[in-house]
Amino acid sequence: MDVASTVRVTIGRESFEARLQRDLAPLSCARLEALMPHEGQLVHARWSGESCWSPLSHAWPAGLELPPENATAYPLPGQVLLYAGDLSEPELLIAYGQVRFASKAGALAGNPVMAIGDRLDCLADLGRQVLWSGVVGLRIERIGAGSNIEHGYERDIPGNQQEAR
Repeated sequence: MDVASTVRVTIGRESFEARLQRDLAPLSCARLEALMPHEGQLVHARWSGESCWSPLSHAWPAGLELPPENATAYPLPGQVLLYAGDLSEPELLIAYGQVRFASKAGALAGNPVMAIGDRLDCLADLGRQVLWSGVVGLRIERIGAGSNIEHGYERDIPGNQQEAR
């Protein structure tokens, strides 16, 4: 896995390596990287099938929406979507099985920002644990160099008004 695109996703006590999907959603990945290290909570997604979601409103710039970038409502197991549109609050959705991304307002489509490529059986076990036992902690952090921030591209990140270095 390319170190420049690798992040660690920790759910409860389990850690996974994930690849940022900059090729599919460059603006969304840059916005997610701007939040790292990110700590939040992971809750089972009652509207979306075999998935968990993490609300981002506590860390998200007020009023910031992201345009669709290869947006999907049907992520594969291990795929992580970022939604920041007008139908629901900003959130991450982590698929561990069959998913149809939705909210109480209806169908949603999120931008694919990360892919967890291994230990999907463990991810599915964690998803079922969250379903039956409740909320767990979530942490997302960089592994190694190569982020947009480290390369001085923070001016290109939606919602970031900083000057380039």
